[in-house]
Amino acid sequence: MMDFEFLNINHKSPLPIYRQLIESMENALRNGMLHKGDLLPSVNQVAQAFNVSRDTVLQAYAELKTRGLVVSHPGKGYYVERTRVEARHRILLLFDELNAFKEDLYNGFVEHLENADVELYFHHFNAELFQTILFNHKDDYTSYVIMPAVVKNVASFISGLPRDKVFILDQLPVSLRGLYPAVYQSFEEDIFNGFQQGLTLLQKYEGMVLVYPGGKEPEGFLSGFKKFCTQYSVHFDIIPSMRSVIPRKGWVYVLVNDRDLVFLIKYCRANKFKPGLDIGIISLNDTGLKEIVAGGITTISTDFQAMGERMARMVMNNQHDVVKNPSRLILRNSL
Repeated sequence: MMDFEFLNINHKSPLPIYRQLIESMENALRNGMLHKGDLLPSVNQVAQAFNVSRDTVLQAYAELKTRGLVVSHPGKGYYVERTRVEARHRILLLFDELNAFKEDLYNGFVEHLENADVELYFHHFNAELFQTILFNHKDDYTSYVIMPAVVKNVASFISGLPRDKVFILDQLPVSLRGLYPAVYQSFEEDIFNGFQQGLTLLQKYEGMVLVYPGGKEPEGFLSGFKKFCTQYSVHFDIIPSMRSVIPRKGWVYVLVNDRDLVFLIKYCRANKFKPGLDIGIISLNDTGLKEIVAGGITTISTDFQAMGERMARMVMNNQHDVVKNPSRLILRNSL
C-alpha cells in the first residue's frame, strides 16, 4: 500500500480539505519527503484513505498541476514535476516577437511580479503556432498573458483557455474587446496625437512619407497617418520599404520598423543629408539607442516598461480592467 505519511488531513479544521491536501504536498516538497519524479497517490486512493470526495482530490491535484508542481500521465497517474513551491503564480507569456522595446516590456513585467514563474513563448505572427502553443498548455498555468498582434482567428484560439485566467497585451483586436482584461495601445489615436504634438515642426516640411511594410504592423499606424494628413492638408505618400525609393530632401519619413531606419540613416550619411534640416525622421517605438543614433531620433512611442508593470499588477491582483497605455511624441534632433 502506498505511503500517505506526507498527507495531513484534519476534518475538524476550518481550512477546506482540498487546501489541506495542497499544503501537505507543499510541505512534503519543502522538507524533502517528495522528490521530482515521485508517483503520488491516485485520486481514488486519497479519497478512500481520508473519506473525502474524488472532486476534492481532483481540485487539489488540478491546482498543483496548474502551478507546475505536478504532472499527470494518462493511464499512469500523477507525478512530482517540480519541487520549488514558493511560486504561487505560473504564467504563460506569449509574445509575437522579441526586439529592443519588447525586451523593455518583458523586464517591466517580470520585475514587478511576486512569487511567480514566467515561461515565455513566441508565435512569430504564425496562426498555427499560436494555436498550438495555447492548445498544448491550456491547463498548465494560473494566468495567460497574450500578445495577439495581427494573428487571424485569435478569439477562437483563446476561447479554449479558462476565461478568468486570460490577459491581453499590446494590441486589442475587436474580436477580443469586452471579453478579457487588457493593457493595450490605441495605435490610430496615438499616431494621430503624436503628429499633432509636432504639428509646428512638421509644417516646415513639404510632405510626409509613411514607410509601412504591412503584414504584421498594426493597421492603426496606417489609418492614423492618413487621418492626420487629410485633416491638416499634408501632402503624403505611403511606401512599403525605404529600398523602393530615393529619399527626398524636405520630406519627413515615418518609419515603422528599425530596418528602414538604419537604411535611411546610412543614406543620409552617404549623401550628406542632415536629419532635422534636410530631411525629417520619425521612428515608431522608442529604444535607448534612438536617443543617441544620428544625434537623436524623434519617436512616437508608448512606455513599454510601464506597460509591463501595469500588466504585472493586473495579474498579481487578478484585476479585470481594460487599460490604455498612453503614447507620446519624444522630440529629438531628427525633426
